[in-house]
Amino acid sequence: MHIASSGGRRLRHAALAARKFALESGRTVTRKELSAAARDAEKALYLRPAQRLVLSELVACWGEQSWDRLLVWPSNDYLISRTGLTERAIRRILRQLIELQLILPKDSPNGKRYAVRDLAGDIVDAFGFDLTPVYARRGDWIVALAEQKQLRELRKRAFDEITIARRAAEEALSALSHHFPDVDRAALETRLKELLNRTPARSTASPPPNLLEEWQLLRNAAEETFYKAGNAGLRVPHKETNNGSSSETCNKGFPRKAEAVLPKEQTPEHLSPALIVEACPTINDYGKPIRDVADIVSAGRYLRASLGAHESAWREAIEEIGALPAAITVLYVLQLYEDNLSSGQEQIKNPGGYFRALVRMVKSGKINLEVELLAMRRRRMT
Repeated sequence: MHIASSGGRRLRHAALAARKFALESGRTVTRKELSAAARDAEKALYLRPAQRLVLSELVACWGEQSWDRLLVWPSNDYLISRTGLTERAIRRILRQLIELQLILPKDSPNGKRYAVRDLAGDIVDAFGFDLTPVYARRGDWIVALAEQKQLRELRKRAFDEITIARRAAEEALSALSHHFPDVDRAALETRLKELLNRTPARSTASPPPNLLEEWQLLRNAAEETFYKAGNAGLRVPHKETNNGSSSETCNKGFPRKAEAVLPKEQTPEHLSPALIVEACPTINDYGKPIRDVADIVSAGRYLRASLGAHESAWREAIEEIGALPAAITVLYVLQLYEDNLSSGQEQIKNPGGYFRALVRMVKSGKINLEVELLAMRRRRMT
């Protein structure tokens, strides 16, 4: 390597602190191990691209000698030729890496970087930069990366909850506008616009404090307004007047809607409400007991908004595969999405679109809901 001056160097606290890091006795560090530690350090410290480039070139200079310190001695000219940066940028970045306690300068008496050889010509020492802190602090990098991952998961979960509340609020206001246009919703729409302006994009920043709570309050207010409008604004308590057999459904005698369960859509012997509850515990978000297929359809219709799927998707699913399979598909997709979030994976980016795609697969026979639910329950029980 070319010999180059490192210039005058002021004594810095970070350089003294970096001297405290040492390798295990008799430990020989390979270039692959050092490179892996450097990549973790880059992520843990959020190094800029230019800093990563210079650190990577320093690591590449390590010759895997059996020394107690990881010494490299590339000249500034060499680093310039490898990185394409200016000499001024190289000097600045080296100072920054020293401040971050990633490298430690080892200056020669004349300020040059070079290797020291014995009479046989073997390199026994060197003046340049010591990369020992990068490898010795690998435990710090692991802890920092784990904390970053946890913060990302918390942030993602918060944004997911905000998205669910936002879509539900928008759906409630849309339904209110469609079914009860005379109801005053100006205050709710103003709150919606305000929250939309305050909600940052996922890629820019974390959600502000209390933003999720405000979205949930707006959702509850919009849904409560729609509920009251449906009851003509009256708070009428529900009275249990069902004196029939406990095996009969509670909605016996009520007129069935377009998406009511047809006789041919009764669940097969193995596809019982109990199986669906065991396979998809997220159905508990419905808040009502699941006793028969009518309850399953009601739960699917209610939880459809949690997927972010439009009401038209629900109507299309009923027309394509029937009310009961459509409801089971909603529950199945919602459980898959919840399992994805809890495991930290991001396989389902758009649960509403996933629901539409799955409906088409059910219709074409590519997906058997009974088989999928049995497999989901088996995974949950093991």
